[in-house]
Amino acid sequence: MSGATDGTGVGPDGVPEQVPVGAPDGATAAGAAAGGTSTGAVAAAQSGTDAAATTGGGSKDTGFFGQPRALANIFGVEMWERFSFYGMQGILLIYMYYSVEQGGLGIDQATATGIVGAYGGTVYLCTILGAWLADRLFGSERVLFYSAIVIMAGHIALAVLPNLAGLGVGLILVAIGSGGLKANATALVGTLYRAGDTRRDAGFSIFYLGINLGAFLGPLITGFLQQNYGFHIGFGAAAVGMAIGLIQYSIGRKNLPESAGVVANPLPRNRYAAMIGIGLAGVAVIVVLVLLGVINAQNLAGVVIIATLGAAIAYFLVIVSSRQITSDDRSRVIGFLPLFIVNVGFWSLYQQQFTVLTIYSDQRLNRMLGGWEMPVSWINSINPVFVIVFSGIFAAIWSKLGPRQPSAPVKFALGAIIMGVAFLLFLPWANGAPNSTPLMAIVLILLVFTIAEMFISPPGLSVTTKLAPQRFHTQMVSLYFLSVALGTSIAGWLAQFYDPTNEVPYFTILGFIAIALGVALLFCVKPVLALMKGVR
Repeated sequence: MSGATDGTGVGPDGVPEQVPVGAPDGATAAGAAAGGTSTGAVAAAQSGTDAAATTGGGSKDTGFFGQPRALANIFGVEMWERFSFYGMQGILLIYMYYSVEQGGLGIDQATATGIVGAYGGTVYLCTILGAWLADRLFGSERVLFYSAIVIMAGHIALAVLPNLAGLGVGLILVAIGSGGLKANATALVGTLYRAGDTRRDAGFSIFYLGINLGAFLGPLITGFLQQNYGFHIGFGAAAVGMAIGLIQYSIGRKNLPESAGVVANPLPRNRYAAMIGIGLAGVAVIVVLVLLGVINAQNLAGVVIIATLGAAIAYFLVIVSSRQITSDDRSRVIGFLPLFIVNVGFWSLYQQQFTVLTIYSDQRLNRMLGGWEMPVSWINSINPVFVIVFSGIFAAIWSKLGPRQPSAPVKFALGAIIMGVAFLLFLPWANGAPNSTPLMAIVLILLVFTIAEMFISPPGLSVTTKLAPQRFHTQMVSLYFLSVALGTSIAGWLAQFYDPTNEVPYFTILGFIAIALGVALLFCVKPVLALMKGVR
């Protein structure tokens, strides 16, 4: 659930490396253009993002638990952003489908789940925009700062504006802002360390703790406020949380190294007009399609799926057709394709924590604790706790195994299989009476969700950066994020087929599809590794 964590893996030389896990929050904000050196590549591999390849600064400051003081600043803004993001998302779906009398919007449940999926997919699409803006125009630090302002404005819109106007304006602003912040927060952490700084992994671990702390606290507070004072107060709390993060970040901005504001690959000024024209034309096309009814609330998830798939195909073709990469590079990119497909399948089930699991928790789960009913959104705070615990355990396991650990394709396959098993675990309680599923059953299922996550998400960005041609680090990591965006959008689209009165087919079919994807990849491990040309 946390979708926002950093776990650890181990590089081919047996050295632990820190990479984002959960629905990934690390991203590139720089890329090979400014960091195509060997030291930059090493830093990229260690941090799990190629953004680290731009580190030219770094600090010997040890004022924050042995880490640079600026880490506390980035830790804080990311924690509060995750607080607001997951706090809002914990109550978003029920806000849409609850009746007006219950304080909601009364939107059809299937349509509401599609909107949530489309919104989630758009967040990850916007990470690409955020990375591009940092790479070409403004630098990571400024993009993060202004993205935080946009996020806060989005939460204020949800809290203040009435009905569908507040929903539309709020979600658009939060999606754009979250994409920009996701794309650059990890990049800024990377700028705090010189290449070879042994504190890097520990620094990313502290950063990851902040992410999960925010993801844990957000649904608890907004859910409590929503249940007792209404949805808009809950959304208001998300806005306040982002405001706190923005204020503390504003105070500490001056302590960031100069490299945090570097524009890695500046866009030539003679191309500004063309880029502005393309951007305005894109917005105009979307507006016209909305006004004509071609894009509407009912088909929004499908539109985002098609757009994301098109972008992924375009990225893939641009990379493999480039004359600037070697035959081994091209083979590795092709070897990434099966991992991309399995990753899409994984996230299309995993991200249903915000669609189907929310509905299930609302209608099927017994949330009574003594004489008090637990808010629906509190279910979303279970996974971050498991992630914090198990990321350390799995990091220790992979470190212990070193070069004997399973290869990335095997980990991806096992992650998909375990995710499928998690869906099958719903079956003993399927088609039950309202509030008939015990709370511990969902805790068990979310535990299995987390174990699946540990197999497939920590290796994700790590293996992507290893497979990426030197000139296409940013594009390859963007391709990875597109797989998450596609899976998240599909999660919303699939949820429209969920019927609380007939759950067995839904959980059975999706569970076995995920297992089949994993088994298929297991059978293809040898040819995939052959394509990966020594990368494991």
